[in-house]
Amino acid sequence: MLANRTRLILTTALATLALAALAGAAVGVVVLKSGVYPIGATTQHFQLVHSVLEEGMRASVHRHSRKVVVPPLDSPAQVRRGAALYSANCAHCHGGPGFAQSDWGKSMQPLPGPLVDATRRWETAEIYWITRNGIKMSGMPAWEYRLTEEELWSVVSFVRQLPTLSAPEYAALTAQGETR
Repeated sequence: MLANRTRLILTTALATLALAALAGAAVGVVVLKSGVYPIGATTQHFQLVHSVLEEGMRASVHRHSRKVVVPPLDSPAQVRRGAALYSANCAHCHGGPGFAQSDWGKSMQPLPGPLVDATRRWETAEIYWITRNGIKMSGMPAWEYRLTEEELWSVVSFVRQLPTLSAPEYAALTAQGETR
């Protein structure tokens, strides 16, 4: 009798889980096909959607950046080169010490985050991976086809220095370099 009862409980639990999964999938399809979810760049994601996407992005970057070998990044020339590249390619969207991103950077959804605190949120290998590969559906381009490996690492070297720079130091550093 106990075996039949246990079997009935397990069967009921599995059937309930299967029906719940089917119902969830059906609701997902209805939301997807109905077009009720706002995808315009003038509105933010719902907090739940934003949180899920953010967590997935963080986990993906962490996983994919594990194989990145970080070279030495402390050369002043490399930082200067990175400053020039950052000024030419990144500052429009991410801003810098003493200034916010451009108006078109502010109009993006999701809003590009400032990179002055990137080293608190990301490891060096992760910053490189994001810079090289970009982030889908965020406006963050993959720079691997536009910048050489040396240039990519120069940008990372500079981003690591951003938290220590004042606005006048940033201006002086970016005025010194050439991008090509």
